[in-house]
Parts: sequence; structure tokens; C-alpha cells
Amino acid sequence: MTKNTGTQGRKPSVLDNFRPLLIDVAVPLGSYYLFKDACGMSTFAALAWSSVVPAVRTVWGLVRERKTNALAGLILVVNVVSLLLSFVSGDPRLMLAKDSGVSSTVAIGILVSVRLGRPMMTAGMRPFLIKGDAAKEAAWQRLVSGAAADSAAFRRKENAFSIVWGTVLLAECVARFVGAYTLPVDTMVWLGTVFMVGAMVIGFVVGGGLAAEPMERMLKAEVEAGRSERPAVAVAA
Repeated sequence: MTKNTGTQGRKPSVLDNFRPLLIDVAVPLGSYYLFKDACGMSTFAALAWSSVVPAVRTVWGLVRERKTNALAGLILVVNVVSLLLSFVSGDPRLMLAKDSGVSSTVAIGILVSVRLGRPMMTAGMRPFLIKGDAAKEAAWQRLVSGAAADSAAFRRKENAFSIVWGTVLLAECVARFVGAYTLPVDTMVWLGTVFMVGAMVIGFVVGGGLAAEPMERMLKAEVEAGRSERPAVAVAA
């Protein structure tokens, strides 16, 4: 009799599923506001210190695991771009337009991740589809590995979700840039936030209807298919 160690056979918890988002996104963003607002650091210093975790995660992935941590890498790039843009000052329109530089960095990073076969937005969508369910986790692995009948369709939807978000954020970036140089500054101060909120809503609605909902249906179907195969496997054994 062997003793099971580690996480093998253990039902993934909600924390397990959300861990990549917590470490690679929430920690850097949260630490930025902590350093800036609570500790009174300058924007430059807060950005620099909040880049430590994504930098370590990115280097660790390259050295230890021989792969790129997409989320950590994207946050690191965004912070570097923000650091460079923090030197921009003076012209109020240029100050408004520089926000589009961050949006474009995120958008391009997401679109490139699809091209590389590692759609970045999957990390944010997956926890909501799996919900800590071990059967759904196993079904997800079969679908993305090509072992399931719907694997090809599942991967297409997975890519589509990231493409939607990348395209929406890129459009938001263009809208911010054009607005910064064509609309009154006072208007763009509040309209920039409207652009951002609108892009988020469009991303959730279009991405959900076009990709997330069909993926959820395929995931449920694969769970049922896995359950129906168990009795046959047991008899064969």
C-alpha cells in the first residue's frame, strides 16, 4: 500500500484555481497601491517595487521550468512601460494619451500569447469554469491535451476568448489616443474611464457569449462522457 503525497488525488480548491491570478496579478497591483498610497512612495518607486514579484516569477519560470510565465511577464512589461511613461510630463494631452500605451501593451501581449499557443486570458477564465471541481479539472486537461472529441473546438474557443479581449483593449487604446488629441482635455479626463469600463463590459459580454459559455457546455459534456466511461473501464479491469 502506497501513501499518496502532494496534491495528487486531492480536489483542487478555489484557492488552487485562483492562485495564478492572485500571485501574478493581484499581488503586483495590490502592492503598487500599498506602496504608493499607504507608504507614500512616488509613482516611480511604487512601480519599481511592485515589479519585484513578477520579475522573480518570470525569471524563475525561464530558469527553473524552461518556460515563460505569461501573466507575470505581461505585468512586468506593463510596469516597465509605465515606468518609462512616468517620465512623460508637461503637455496635458500627452499625459492623457500615455494611458493608451499601457492598454496597448496589455492588448498586444494577449494577442501575441494566442499566436504562441498560450492564450493568456485563459488564466482568468479557467477558475470560473472549473469552480474547484476535480471532475471538471480532469475534463479540462483532456480537452486541452487533445484527448477528447471536442478538443479542437475547445482550443478554438479558448483562443477566441483571448482574441476578443486583446482586440477590445486595443480598440480602447486607439479610442483613448484619438480622444486625447481631438476632444477637450476636461472631457477626456472622465471619458477615459468610460472607455475603460465600456471595454471591460464588451470583453465580458462578447467573450462570454462567443467563447466562455460554449466552453462551459463542452466542459460539462466531457465530464459526463468521463463518467459514462468509468463502468466500462471497471469491467475491463
